[in-house]
Amino acid sequence: MGKNLTVQKRGKGSTSYRSPSFNFKGNAQYPPMSEETFSGKIIDIMDCPGHAGPLLKVMCRNQEAIVQAPEGVRVNDDIFIGPGAPPLKGNILPLRNIPEGASVFNIESYPGDGGKMVKSSGTAAKVIAKFPDRITVLLPSKKERDFNPQCRATLGQVAGAGRPEKPFLRAGYRYFAMKSRNKYYPVVSGTSKNSVSHPFGGRSTNAKGHATTVSRDAPPGRKVGKIAARRTGYVR
Repeated sequence: MGKNLTVQKRGKGSTSYRSPSFNFKGNAQYPPMSEETFSGKIIDIMDCPGHAGPLLKVMCRNQEAIVQAPEGVRVNDDIFIGPGAPPLKGNILPLRNIPEGASVFNIESYPGDGGKMVKSSGTAAKVIAKFPDRITVLLPSKKERDFNPQCRATLGQVAGAGRPEKPFLRAGYRYFAMKSRNKYYPVVSGTSKNSVSHPFGGRSTNAKGHATTVSRDAPPGRKVGKIAARRTGYVR
C-alpha cells in the first residue's frame, strides 16, 4: 500500500501542519463602523509572526484595537478614524473622502469587514478615479478594482518595506519562517519523490508513468497534474 500524499496530510488537520495561531498577536482589523470621527493613541508597535508587516495596538474609545501599521508612525502618536478624519498618513477614513492620487492600504472589500486587501509589508494602492457609486483603485499588482465608496482604508504605506530583500542564507531559516505561518515548504517536484509519495514519483527519470490529465472526480490521492484540462500541448 502507498501512503497519503502531502496535500492529503495537510488537509487532515493534524498538529504537524496546523497553523500556530496561538503565537499570533491577534486579528488586525478596523474598529466597528461609525458616522462619528474619533481618535486613537498608539500604545505599542508589535511584531506578529502571522503578519508580514508590524501591527499597531491602538487605544480608542477605552478599548484596544489592532490595526496594520503605516510607515512613519511611532508610539504615543494619534490617529483619527471616521469620515471627518483629515487625509493624513495613518488616518482611517472611507474611500469617498480620500483624494485622488493618495496611497492607501488595508482596504475593505465591503463596508465593515475590517480590511482585507493590500496588507503585505511595504505595499500600497492608489486611488485613481472617484465616481458617485464606486471608487477605482490601482492595486500593487497593477490591476484596477472598483470599491464601494463606504469602504474604509488607511492612508500611507504598510510599514516593513524591504523585508523580501533580505536573503534567508540558510534553508533552516526559511523553514522556520514558513512554519510560523503554515506555508508549504519545501516545494518538491512530484517526479523527484518516491513512488509511494506521489503518482508521478519513482524511477530515476522524469517520465511520469501516468497521464498528467485527471478527471474532476478523481480521488484525492490521484488528483494531481492537469485537473480537468480542456486541452494540452502547444497551440499551433
